[in-house]
Amino acid sequence: MTNTDRVNRKGIGAGALSALFAILLIMFALTPSALAQNPNVRPPAGAVENVVPGAPDGSNVRRPGGGISQDVIDPTKSMGGVFDTDMWKKVREGKSGLVTIPDPLAGQLVQSEGETWRNLRNGPLSTYGAWLLLGILGVISLYFLLRGRIRIEGGRTGRVIPRFSLTERVVHWFTAGLWLLLAITGLIILFGRYVLPPLVGPDVFAAIASASLQGHNLLGPLFVFATVLLFFTFIRGNFFQLVDLKWLLKGGGFFGGHASSHRYNFGEKTWFWWAAFAGIALGASGFVMLFPDWVDGNRTYLQIANIVHGVVAIGFIAFGIGHIYIATLGMEGALEGMTKGTVDENWAKEHHDLWYEKHKNEATTDRTVAEAKAALGQV
Repeated sequence: MTNTDRVNRKGIGAGALSALFAILLIMFALTPSALAQNPNVRPPAGAVENVVPGAPDGSNVRRPGGGISQDVIDPTKSMGGVFDTDMWKKVREGKSGLVTIPDPLAGQLVQSEGETWRNLRNGPLSTYGAWLLLGILGVISLYFLLRGRIRIEGGRTGRVIPRFSLTERVVHWFTAGLWLLLAITGLIILFGRYVLPPLVGPDVFAAIASASLQGHNLLGPLFVFATVLLFFTFIRGNFFQLVDLKWLLKGGGFFGGHASSHRYNFGEKTWFWWAAFAGIALGASGFVMLFPDWVDGNRTYLQIANIVHGVVAIGFIAFGIGHIYIATLGMEGALEGMTKGTVDENWAKEHHDLWYEKHKNEATTDRTVAEAKAALGQV
């Protein structure tokens, strides 16, 4: 295999890292100030018209400043057609009035931040999120068409090395299964109304959307638990080292040469830490939306949580697409480590040479023995 072949093998990690940085920039832009009160929010249609009781022939009576002339008000009759500028200015700025029911939020007729949240969710988040995901799929598809599947350079040796324990594999697939279900239901919640109704009709879409929402809410807390398990199971070997900086400077081998790595390379370590961060961020924002009493029902905090949840989820899915591709269709032999627990000797030598040097004496043609060692954690 040429240097160019080695270069192409590492391209996905670098591309996924770039997507991560782009998502983080978007997240930092979505600070609470982005949901500041918006004085330009329009009051509900028809809500600004009041009929002044007692006005002759139902005519409009105004006092200076736009208020209602008190000498013509009859509290036993309906209001007349007066536009109270001062009152509606306060309403659309989010000012609250007094209410007699226990819920103090009921005193706020118009929550200005809600309009800003709606515009962010249905505008930049949905638009740029869709383009990012489609872009990732397009880049990967083009890469596959041009490069094809990355084969084991020297072919299979028939000798395998234990790589992942049974515990690691169970935790990985448990978390991956939840991730996939949450990704699908989350995408339906965010983009479904733009895509599915023309395909399946409004009634079927309503059922799908409802099921997706309920499933998403039920599986979300379980994913937080899975993320914690994943973190403590795979933390070993995922701390960054000097060799990872060298891997990065070489672009993972993308621009020529070979980029060495230990058990995990820079791209895999970045994926691990991004998954841990995203799991925490999604869990925290999700719990805020599921249990609004945690923030005293503050709508602004709920709206911030919703935007953060969507931004992080899009970034998580974008990075995950690259991870899934390289581990399955993109690279020969990569998936075997997570299914059988072992990898071919040549695969280990080509992709994780520093790790291979420490474990090459464990290579054996007896797959049963190697898989048993892997299951027992002798990796």
